[in-house]
Amino acid sequence: MMDLWTGFALGLVGSLHCAGMCGPLALALPGGGAGAAGYLGGRMAYNAGRTVTYCGMGLVFGGVGQTLGMAGVQRWVSIGLGLLLLAGLVGSRRLSLWQPATRLVGRLKSAMAGLLRQRSVVSLGVLGLLNGLLPCGLVYVALAGATATGSMLAGVQYMALFGLGTTPLMLAISLSGKLVPLTWRLKLRKAIPVSVFLIATLLILRGMSLGIPYLSPNLASGGACCHP
Repeated sequence: MMDLWTGFALGLVGSLHCAGMCGPLALALPGGGAGAAGYLGGRMAYNAGRTVTYCGMGLVFGGVGQTLGMAGVQRWVSIGLGLLLLAGLVGSRRLSLWQPATRLVGRLKSAMAGLLRQRSVVSLGVLGLLNGLLPCGLVYVALAGATATGSMLAGVQYMALFGLGTTPLMLAISLSGKLVPLTWRLKLRKAIPVSVFLIATLLILRGMSLGIPYLSPNLASGGACCHP
């Protein structure tokens, strides 16, 4: 079973990527109500909305991992996911979205534009829900980890921790009114490929089922000792 803490670590390190991709949206958030409490509440609702969407994805992908685990192919799924992540790091070529997916993203952005004109905690929460559906390579990496948990519940927990990991920096950006300085982002974002590499390596080691507790448990016997 994939260690759940890696989800939080990935979110925390990967939030540097979020600062560049979603930082402008966080800065554009309207006030969530009257006074400082409404302002803070709106931004908390936005980040909570993102995390709820991530949890929904974790439920689906964790269920996929659980089904594959019951079919006795969990080892090969883990190795395959790890190899895919490594291939993504080496290739780093972005795939074009299919036309239906492109139209879906366009509709999401239109809905988000409408919500940005509203000033309520609820609208900001819905905005966060929609933001969680936008294509993001970092989220795909987290979903690979959620699949590797081999459990619907653990998949939800993994993605919840991932969302929580991204929240501190995103919340700080929306409250401070400033993006993380470019020089900082350029230096610190180097840690993102490292974290992806470590997770990919962990997935591959898990799939190899070497009988090493917590690192590469024997999946053939269930690896129950390594479940949190």
